[in-house]
Amino acid sequence: MIFQQIKVGNMDNFAYVIADSKTKEAAIVDPGWDAGILLDFCNKNNLKIKKILLTHTHYDHINDVEYIFKKTNAEVYAHSSEAEPIRKINNKIKIIGFKNRDKINVGKIEIEVLHTPGHSPGSSCFIFDGKIITGDTLFVGSIGRTDLPGGDLKVMAESLKRLKELDGNLEVYPGHDYGGKPFSTIDFERKNNSYLE
Repeated sequence: MIFQQIKVGNMDNFAYVIADSKTKEAAIVDPGWDAGILLDFCNKNNLKIKKILLTHTHYDHINDVEYIFKKTNAEVYAHSSEAEPIRKINNKIKIIGFKNRDKINVGKIEIEVLHTPGHSPGSSCFIFDGKIITGDTLFVGSIGRTDLPGGDLKVMAESLKRLKELDGNLEVYPGHDYGGKPFSTIDFERKNNSYLE
């Protein structure tokens, strides 16, 4: 497997590339900014971008979806409750709505969706190969805001409870570089993130 965390934009966002090293099929997660950097990484590694996966559809996570779609014709995967913002960007984009516990395949890599609303109604995490991409649900040492439209602190608390119960060895890859390091583990967050106490 090829997995790359890439810092993009001026809001400390992280985008990700997940690829099957044998088939070279790839997915880009949360292409908010700097599409050129993401595409260059994929080109240098001879990766074929087939999918765009979205943890949620706030603009800083979807800003470059259309650009990448036009370059690759990739399918866009978003939680069913948040597909509408993508339709408004470009109605030619093929949107596949997912729900909790759905599986998305990138080559032979199986990615499981964990719906974790609270930051937004459709906020979701992606679990695969000992890793979890948490978007704006869980940061290193903190959590995403709940005071934006569609946010809900009580719902977020339930989502965080579910994350806390996951395997402690899962590596946590957040949607922003807001912590003391770019990634951690569920066990680290249990011990060091006051929101998971």
